[in-house]
Amino acid sequence: MSIAEQPVFDVTSRRGSRLGGQAIRILQIACSLVAVLTTVGIVLSLAFEALRFYEKVPVQDFLFGLEWSPQTAIRSDQVGAEGSFGAIPLITGTLLISAIAMAVATPLGLASAIYLAEYAGSRARGLIKPALEILAGIPTVVYGFFAALVIAPSIRMTGTELGLEVASESALAAGLAMGIMIVPLISSLSDDVINAVPQALRDASYGLGATSSETIRKVVLPAAIPGIAASLMLATSRAIGETMIVVMAAGLSANLTANPLAAVTTITVQIVSLLTGDQEFDSAKTLSAFALGLLLFMLTLLLNVAALRIVKHFREQYD
Repeated sequence: MSIAEQPVFDVTSRRGSRLGGQAIRILQIACSLVAVLTTVGIVLSLAFEALRFYEKVPVQDFLFGLEWSPQTAIRSDQVGAEGSFGAIPLITGTLLISAIAMAVATPLGLASAIYLAEYAGSRARGLIKPALEILAGIPTVVYGFFAALVIAPSIRMTGTELGLEVASESALAAGLAMGIMIVPLISSLSDDVINAVPQALRDASYGLGATSSETIRKVVLPAAIPGIAASLMLATSRAIGETMIVVMAAGLSANLTANPLAAVTTITVQIVSLLTGDQEFDSAKTLSAFALGLLLFMLTLLLNVAALRIVKHFREQYD
């Protein structure tokens, strides 16, 4: 081909491609800024209203108080006009129900993920995985009905036969229903993480004479720990933020107890109840909802930081 017949480089096309790349980059930066600014706006709004609450209630009384009774009176001469805004019963109730949920969901979710990724055939996987994902699509109010009508009566009947005192609404009932709800989340994420482990690691383990179970325990799971830890932390955050199941199965009583058979409540439930109906945003009762929201935000932030540290630690170890 002669020089005259060679295709001429289109300068205009190159310039248009460069402009298109810059436009996409600007759009990506704008989308990132929207997400960041939204988060900053949420935090600032919570912090501003929480500071107004702390002007009425000392922060140490809120964070370390042992009694939660925000039903303040309308007139100052009425009983209970001061109210009690100790958040410890709400924190313990939230952690208790979340711990029960994770104790149920973690072994079931990980076991199902390992089976689907390592043992199940294509036909079994095609049946089981969609069935698990259907559980993730069920509304939480349905889980609440199931907990209130099936799980709670069963626990109460069993406890009565064993001579135990069981409340009609208990942390155990809410935790069991929440654990069943979280199983698909852990299973799906862990399944994807396990499948992402390079096949070369498995082949090398088999080549050294390891069995399938030994390969899973000593090669696959250690390599997948960063992703599994992240999925567990995400599931924990999901459990902490759940509201409907707690309302229907655990109740609204702010009890400071570690007994799973007693009625408890959580931070999110109290936020909903404080902001339901006509409220005055100058009262400590209503402003306490924003203080609880900021506290919940800090709890989930600490969980995310812990998850990042765990992922970083094991990623450095196994990369």
